[in-house]
Amino acid sequence: MNDMDTDTDAGSDTCLALARPGDTLPEIHFGRISRATLTLYAGASGDHNLVHIDTDFAREAGLNDVFAQGMLSLGVLARVASSWGGADRIRRLSGRFMAITPVNADLTCSGEVAERLEIDGQPHVRVNLVAEIIAPDASRTRTIAGEAIIRTN
Repeated sequence: MNDMDTDTDAGSDTCLALARPGDTLPEIHFGRISRATLTLYAGASGDHNLVHIDTDFAREAGLNDVFAQGMLSLGVLARVASSWGGADRIRRLSGRFMAITPVNADLTCSGEVAERLEIDGQPHVRVNLVAEIIAPDASRTRTIAGEAIIRTN
């Protein structure tokens, strides 16, 4: 795989015009998902579901602890596409939740150009997106598989 030029401005025509299947987008390392992050996100998003912020409630529900709101992880995943292609060029963004992101997990998101295509006479790329949590032993668990369609001109 080829790494795309990370020094290129987001959405630059040169970067997008040269994108080819197999090219990787710059990875975004969000870092550790703390309890404070979950609480702040709950306030900002309005998602006050107790399973995300109340340890006792999460345990009563059969979980070990609280876990991140899915849209928090999806928002970081969206940044991979928007930082590389420019938010104004994203035509579609989707994601499938595959696993929870537990509190204190280390979240990293990445993308890879899957294909070049034409939509309504305009050049686009389809980018496969992945959100993963990284365990202390460096093993990775995929939490979201996503896709972005990005206009390249």
